[in-house]
Parts: sequence; structure tokens; C-alpha cells
Amino acid sequence: MLEGKVAVVTGASRGIGKAIALAFAKEGATVIVNYNGSAAKAEAVVEEICQAGGQAEAVQCNVADFSACETFLADIVKRYKRIDILVNNAGITRDGLLMKMTEEDFDAVIQTNLKGAFNCTKFVSRQMLRQKAGRIINISSVSGIMGNAGQANYSASKAGVIGLTKAAAREIASRGITVNAIAPGFIHTEMTEVLPEATKKAAIEQIPLRKFGDVEDVAQTAVFLASEKAKYITGQVICVDGGMAM
Repeated sequence: MLEGKVAVVTGASRGIGKAIALAFAKEGATVIVNYNGSAAKAEAVVEEICQAGGQAEAVQCNVADFSACETFLADIVKRYKRIDILVNNAGITRDGLLMKMTEEDFDAVIQTNLKGAFNCTKFVSRQMLRQKAGRIINISSVSGIMGNAGQANYSASKAGVIGLTKAAAREIASRGITVNAIAPGFIHTEMTEVLPEATKKAAIEQIPLRKFGDVEDVAQTAVFLASEKAKYITGQVICVDGGMAM
């Protein structure tokens, strides 16, 4: 479904980002596997894609750095002549109760999760406007819809991503560019695997489908939104959460 497309996936060295990169490559896209600190993991994703007959390369960039994003994306355009798909997936958590949360922990999460999405969207949209086509997919969270105790920073950042998605969608729709968000719920990743069993059990009780999702559930939603099958969908938030936020 994505043959000949150039896709940039931020935070693609593990978890949901990795699954999206693999799924895009399987559908024929050339994938830029962005990472910040996990070079070895990013190269492993590239190797997995290439061994399966796909095309990919790993490129380092801290998405929270405005000027670094500009350089990173300009270089991709210079070498590949286009960017068809952007997935703003890079994100961090610094959980803690509101009353005990430090300013540094609040700012760090906002800088990566929200400002990072803004930075990449700003610089990619320039190229997509020239192309008069493009797909931007932002990874939000059910925490951005429902809120979550102990995650004031994360919930605020992911709610902000939804606002950014809707505003950007309205601004650039007339040029053939769609902007949508995916809001995952509890998904089996390295982050959820280390949760205490009691926490997992409590989480499952909040999910109508009574189970965690898989990274592939999110990845296949991203493939759909990146494809021609979703050409008339923009400004939407798709919850991949087992029914949590309905």
C-alpha cells in the first residue's frame, strides 16, 4: 500500500515506533528510523527491515531540539527528494504526583512529546506543501483524552498533541495533506512489561475488551492512515485502546 513512499518515524528504535517502521517497510515504504539515544537498537530495526527486503536507514535527532529537527528533515529531503509520511511517535515519561512533580520533569515531557511533534510537523509540512500531498500521523494516548493520575505532564502533552493535530489538519487540508492522531491505550511494550502484576490487573479491569493491545494493532492503524484508503480522513483521533476511552 505504501510502495515508493518515504516515511519518517520518530522514536522508532523500540515499541510502537519500531512496529510502525516495520509495518511501513513491509508495505513498500522507505523508512527513516529516527532515534535519540538508542543507536544500536535503531540499527537493529534497520537491519531487520533490510533482511526482509525493505529499505531503511537510522538517523539520530533529538526532536525536542528545534534547529536539529530543521537540519534532520532538510537532509532527508535533500537526499530522498520528498517526505510522504511523518509519524510523530517519539515520547518520554517522567511520572509523579502533581504535588511532587518537578518543573524539570514537566518541561522535559512537554518538550519531547508536544514540542517535538510541533517541530517535526512544521518542517515536514513545508515539503508536503510543495508536493501538494502528505500524511502526518501523531501518536497521542488515551491519557490525553481521559487524564491519568501521576501523569499530569504526560497527559497534558498528549492532549496537546490532539489539539496540534486538529489545528494542523485545518491549516493544510486544502493542499492535500492529512493530519490524524492515534491514541493507544495499554499496549504490550517494554514499558508495560515491567509493571507490577497488581498494576496490570487494575489496568485490565478498565479495559472493556479485558486485555492489553499489541504494538501491531497501533502499527496497522498507522498503515491505514498513511495509505490512499484514508485519503478522506483528517483531523481525527483514532483510539486503539480496547474501548477504554469510549
